[in-house]
Amino acid sequence: MNREMLMLVDAISREKSVDREVVFGAVESALAQATKKLHGGEVDIRVAVDRDTGEYESFRRWLVVPDEAGLQNPDSEEMLSDAVDRIADIEVGDYIEEPIDSVPIGRIGAQAAKQVILQKIRDAEREQLLNDFLSRGDKIFVGTVKRLDKGDLVVESGRVEGRLKRNEMIAKENLRTGDRVRAFISGIDPTARGPQILLSRSSPGFMMELFAQEVPEIEQGLLEIKSCARDAGSRAKIAVQSHDKRVDPIGTCVGVRGSRVNAVTNELAGERVDIVLWSDDPAQFVIGALAPANVQSIVVDEEKHAMDVVVDEENLAIAIGRGGQNVRLASELTGWRINIMTADESSAKQAQESDAVRKLFVEKLDVDEEVADILIAEGFTSLEEVAYVPLQEMLEIESFDEDTVNELRTRAKDALLTMEIAREERVDEVSQDLRDLEGLTPELIAKLADGGVHTRDGLADLAVDELQELTGVDDERAKALIMKAREHWFTA
Repeated sequence: MNREMLMLVDAISREKSVDREVVFGAVESALAQATKKLHGGEVDIRVAVDRDTGEYESFRRWLVVPDEAGLQNPDSEEMLSDAVDRIADIEVGDYIEEPIDSVPIGRIGAQAAKQVILQKIRDAEREQLLNDFLSRGDKIFVGTVKRLDKGDLVVESGRVEGRLKRNEMIAKENLRTGDRVRAFISGIDPTARGPQILLSRSSPGFMMELFAQEVPEIEQGLLEIKSCARDAGSRAKIAVQSHDKRVDPIGTCVGVRGSRVNAVTNELAGERVDIVLWSDDPAQFVIGALAPANVQSIVVDEEKHAMDVVVDEENLAIAIGRGGQNVRLASELTGWRINIMTADESSAKQAQESDAVRKLFVEKLDVDEEVADILIAEGFTSLEEVAYVPLQEMLEIESFDEDTVNELRTRAKDALLTMEIAREERVDEVSQDLRDLEGLTPELIAKLADGGVHTRDGLADLAVDELQELTGVDDERAKALIMKAREHWFTA
């Protein structure tokens, strides 16, 4: 039987054009699986085959783990404190091995082993094909729809297959078997039993790569696509920047008579593309991203990473877009939360904010409204600014003398200290399970405490807009925090 094993290895190696070592590895794996079935449980078996004689030995082994980790699988693990009693110099990560009887390769065993070996060879071939494909560095997968698999499409390119999931397709498309398809390579799933290459036609990356193929200046480094936002099959926005003053970024991407942008649009089922000039000035970038709407004014809130954009009544519907599409894509493109409002709404909001600041200054600085209004008119919006802006800047305020400025700064610092002590007292009332919640910073915990939220369940009961109002976090983070707070409801 040992000679038959060597003959089998040689035959498979020649037939499949793979190294003998790969085949021997498959043989050892097949024998280990057969041995494991005899022992039952989650035992770990190693089989070693002599490459010259075909003789083989079998071992049961245990992985040495740290004592503090405990035994997750007693059938195949040994704690370090027990292992050192058997082997003095053993370390965590080593194996303890014990010889056991080998499974004889009978007629049925040999056939089963052959099936396992062939499967291992097929896996090795598939891995080699995948590695060869990926080594080319392609970002777009070009192939033919081979079949439909549970709502997904399997796309074949040569001997390599990719999976285009239903949620990664463009909604308007109706792809069928035999259709030629281009898709973005969005990832690799090495654990998948079927196609391991994951494809997408709806991702922003696909549009960016299509433009890179249509616009040579991008490959040459003269142009760069900085970001992209899409409603796949409907509308998209891309932000472009020129690295050469002689190259017009928008005109270059559009092409002669729209040839370049039309080529991308045709590939994407008629998806309309707005090409926006990228700017390192966030306000200017947002104004460009909201095109074709005309912006009257814009107020930037760095702390909340948000902008209030004022447009006239005629441009309001254009700025927002159908179903909020235009402002949503502009927000995704720029990374800023954008609030569209009319001039009247902006004035009302500013008046409300001024009233809140005025009330804060009157109460905490113990001044009258006239002094508070002077501070507001000079651009002061918080006690921190009053307390810590450079002294010279405050001395430039005509209405204040040096004594007044020093007194205001002292009162602001005292008020901040009093508020911080009060805040720490409120934070002390917060439950430990809320403090330990992943994703909550001390600052957020303090804001929750200020809003009367002191427990994990209290956070879990909040709506997304309520949490945003309390803490100022964006929509996605608010959703994530609330879902994290609710996890114990479903695991208890």
